Amino acid sequence: MPAATFFRRIVEAPRDVMVDCVRWDRQRGEDARDRHRGQEPEDHDGPERIGGDAGNGGGHGIAGMVEGFVAAGAAGKGARVLIVSSSADEGAAVTVQALALGAADTLVKPGIGTFGGRFAEVLEERLSRLVEVHFDSSPVPNPTTSFGPVGTPADFDIVAIGASTGGIHALSQFLRAIPSSFQVPILVTQHLPMSFMGYFAAQLAVLGSRPCEVASDRMRIRPGRIIVAPGNAHMRVAKMSDGWSVRLNDEKSLSGCMPSVDPMFESLAEVFGKRALAVVLSGMGRDGAEGAKRLVEAGAKILVQDRASSVIWGMPGAVANAGHASAVLPPDEIGRLVAWQGRA
Repeated sequence: MPAATFFRRIVEAPRDVMVDCVRWDRQRGEDARDRHRGQEPEDHDGPERIGGDAGNGGGHGIAGMVEGFVAAGAAGKGARVLIVSSSADEGAAVTVQALALGAADTLVKPGIGTFGGRFAEVLEERLSRLVEVHFDSSPVPNPTTSFGPVGTPADFDIVAIGASTGGIHALSQFLRAIPSSFQVPILVTQHLPMSFMGYFAAQLAVLGSRPCEVASDRMRIRPGRIIVAPGNAHMRVAKMSDGWSVRLNDEKSLSGCMPSVDPMFESLAEVFGKRALAVVLSGMGRDGAEGAKRLVEAGAKILVQDRASSVIWGMPGAVANAGHASAVLPPDEIGRLVAWQGRA
């Protein structure tokens, strides 16, 4: 069964969703990408567009496909992009690249003749996460609403960011707004498996114009650097006689996530108190909500991504709806705000 037919049978029947399948051809890749860039999607009443089957085009093909679909979403069509490709295996650089460009999720395409079975179940679950969130009717704060004073310039010593689904693209927008002269250390807990972390850190280093490392236990926290939680441990901070360091542990977290944002935020509240600044970007669930509460109790500020720009407004929404957000903004505006506050 052709991939396009398979996707449509699974996706379109139970939902108000249009499948926009593309078979990427390496030989005609540039022409196809140009068509995506300049092409407005057809009129469609459904909220989602699902991109699939990148064929054998590799990372270049996936990049072009994501750019096209994300451009369609940016044009006001509300696109959520799921890339299904044989290139999207665990740890593949193209997977992180697709997520950074704006794909909501990726899934490895099975071999010829093996569509269906477990793959169909996984695809159904991934699509359900993306589509059902669109109909979430929870209260939505005004994207520019301030929930209290954000603070004054240079009033924090560390920035800690928590994110999950959709968070890599949001992180890329956030970091591009931070100048290379920004010297406050940045900690990142992003829900990703360990096999992704090396490439993820390398990409953040490029986007942030500063060194980025995957955390190891007792690693020193230094100015002008980014430290990323590994995929197999939670990242906490500890006070030292002459600064701060990272401590790792694999204890069960409240959210069940590994790594989890809550332990990072909780340790920031203990060590930095009101001198910490937290950011919560796109992600499913409530990871970070309990840690955010602890930070607010310690006097710290929390900036969260707005719903309109989030792939999934679970994590930032949980913080905002609890009244713990100092501001609710798109990630690039959060980046500019952080840069302005932390300027020398």
